[in-house]
Amino acid sequence: MATFPITKRGAEKLKTELQRLKTKERPAVIAAIAEARAQGDLSENAEYDAAKDHQGFIEGRIAEIEGKLSAAQIIDPATLDAEGRVVFGATVDLEDVDTGDAVTYQIVGEDEADLKHGLINIGSPIARALIGKEVGDTADVQAPGGVRSWEVMAVRYL
Repeated sequence: MATFPITKRGAEKLKTELQRLKTKERPAVIAAIAEARAQGDLSENAEYDAAKDHQGFIEGRIAEIEGKLSAAQIIDPATLDAEGRVVFGATVDLEDVDTGDAVTYQIVGEDEADLKHGLINIGSPIARALIGKEVGDTADVQAPGGVRSWEVMAVRYL
């Protein structure tokens, strides 16, 4: 099984979700199934069917998270020493060469990506274009509206 990178914060988030699923969600759905069974005929019991479906979702998510955590390569960006290069976990300040617009992104794993919070997936076109760049370098990114050029203004490991 191949490993995939995830930040320390992302791994903690997955562990918290796993703990919640195992300690709260799983017992609640088991209780709902037991209650639905007590109502009699299971063949026409919508509550039972819904509870079983929810149980399948919870068990599937638990297995998915456990699999991801077992294959994860947890990276703490604060401990990185990439000599100013953009690497996984780095926070990068960029400026659009054409418009002068400034943005800040942190390159994170797939499960952590949230563009609204400036977290971009390592597999995204902009992250792939930035990997290995240093302050002053320009990254050309193929966007839906055409090629956009971004200048790396700062690289931090937070």
